Amino acid sequence: MKMPSKIVDISVTLDNDVILDHANMIPKIEYRDNKQNAWMLLDAFPGLKADDLPNQEGWAFEVATLSTHNGTHMDAPYHFHSRSIDGKRMMTIDEVPLDWFFRPGVKLDFRHFEDGYVVQPEDIDAELKRIGYEIQPMDIVLVNTRAGSLIGSDEYLTAGCGMGRAATLHLTQGMGVRVTGIDAWGWDAPFHHIRKVWEETRDPSIIWEGHYAGRETPYCHMEKLCNLEQLPPHGFTVACFPYKVKGGSGGWTRAVALFD
Repeated sequence: MKMPSKIVDISVTLDNDVILDHANMIPKIEYRDNKQNAWMLLDAFPGLKADDLPNQEGWAFEVATLSTHNGTHMDAPYHFHSRSIDGKRMMTIDEVPLDWFFRPGVKLDFRHFEDGYVVQPEDIDAELKRIGYEIQPMDIVLVNTRAGSLIGSDEYLTAGCGMGRAATLHLTQGMGVRVTGIDAWGWDAPFHHIRKVWEETRDPSIIWEGHYAGRETPYCHMEKLCNLEQLPPHGFTVACFPYKVKGGSGGWTRAVALFD
């Protein structure tokens, strides 16, 4: 098997410092280093002394308190709603077919759209025409927004465009896409901007509309991707297997793009 000549990591680093979430979702990682944990070996082997260990060290590990939606992750259909519009139970992350997560990829470059813009089907079609590509069923579609350049800044949570209901269904119902991804905090436009429209219109259909489109055609999407600007428009493969969380609404994902 010929391996690709280039692998681009499109997953963010999970840590305590980089701003990737709102205050009520910030993860906490407690680092326990080798010297701190040496006692575990001493406890397991009576009579063993710290000086008997190389540099008086045992094993290091971390204790993490986090949501399945911290860091780069895959949303399961169940995250969008418990039931589809026809009443069927939505798949949890451990139930989604694995072959969804290793497929040809295509990148839609929407960095030019203003923050809060809701992408429409015609925007997708225009971008596909520009890059000269026709989406095939099961392709993985990655959306590059302005947010990707702002990871770690206060501006990240309010930056970038988002995918609306019509655009999402254009991909899923219209083109057979089952996995998508975006470099912003969420698939929808940032709440900061949608809230302003809500306050003016009181129209609930604009709230989380890209996610709720999954009730009509179940799909998965990744959030908080990075380095999408390093990818070509198409001609690459995406590997993005999510962690197998039983009954989970999502799973952490080490997503990479592979190409020559």
